[in-house]
Amino acid sequence: MRIAVDAMGGDHAPKAIIEGVMLAQEDFPELEFLLFGKETEIKKYLKNEKNIRIVHTDEKIESDDEPVKAIRRKKNASMVLAALAVKNGEADAVFSAGNTGALLAAGLFIIGRIKNIERPGLMTTMPTLKGAKSGFDFMDMGANADSKPEHLLQYGILGSFYAEKVRGIQEPRVALLNNGTEASKGSELTKKAYELLTVEPKIHFIGNIEARELLNGEADVVVTDGFTGNAVLKSIEGTALSLMGILKTSIMDAGIKGKIGALLLKDSLQGLKSQMDYSAHGGAVLFGIKAPVIKTHGSTGPEAVRYTIRQIHTMLESNIIEDLVTQFETESGTKNQ
Repeated sequence: MRIAVDAMGGDHAPKAIIEGVMLAQEDFPELEFLLFGKETEIKKYLKNEKNIRIVHTDEKIESDDEPVKAIRRKKNASMVLAALAVKNGEADAVFSAGNTGALLAAGLFIIGRIKNIERPGLMTTMPTLKGAKSGFDFMDMGANADSKPEHLLQYGILGSFYAEKVRGIQEPRVALLNNGTEASKGSELTKKAYELLTVEPKIHFIGNIEARELLNGEADVVVTDGFTGNAVLKSIEGTALSLMGILKTSIMDAGIKGKIGALLLKDSLQGLKSQMDYSAHGGAVLFGIKAPVIKTHGSTGPEAVRYTIRQIHTMLESNIIEDLVTQFETESGTKNQ
């Protein structure tokens, strides 16, 4: 298994990326890594070069670059070269913490989508309150601001595939994000998507789910359009960060009693933080592309990189992309196409 890594993408690259690769190498010594970026910078953080190949380039895509233009104009950017390595069969998956839009464009225009999948979507596994190993696959998180009912149907099939093949969930429960649980609720998009999801035999559709129930573990897969998904994701992230900030401020302002109480609850609070850490599930997958294309947060650290590589390893080991090709290309995709 060979993973192409954009070593220059992200706020803390290449340090955090390379240190994460070194951690993952301990877990999976059989993995091979192609590291794209400035060779002198990359080598600063390499503990060893076993199964490591560095492809030097001085060019990178910046966070404020216009995605499609950057992919087309910066031919030697680390992200572009990593995607080309997958397209040319030199690597099996690509991973980056860089510009999200550019990675989406690289996946679509360089690696290419699976035939009969109209709109590849961005999917992440979000934590729930059911425990550290629980979660739900959320799609689309922002790859497509506008969606059709048929796209949400495909997201349900894609998410169900992932939940079963990668996360090991038998008959994953698929839900549609809506403003009410009744079938009659929602926009024209969600009403039509509800109808399509209800009659799709490839998935176990359980109906609508409201945003307030997302973290309660009521579904294994939740589908929505990219605009709504991105807004909900950022609301969850922002709320979690705000609550942690309020809790820290309250403890610091409570004097000696508050600090003693925090010390006594340290293990419990650390456990809560770990339980709600979505990075432990890996990165966001651009699902529907001919190879695994994985994106992590720009501020990601070494441990998050390690989790993401673990996720990629599982995806490659499960042959999920080959199964999707069979599902959508050989069997002509969903019956609604």
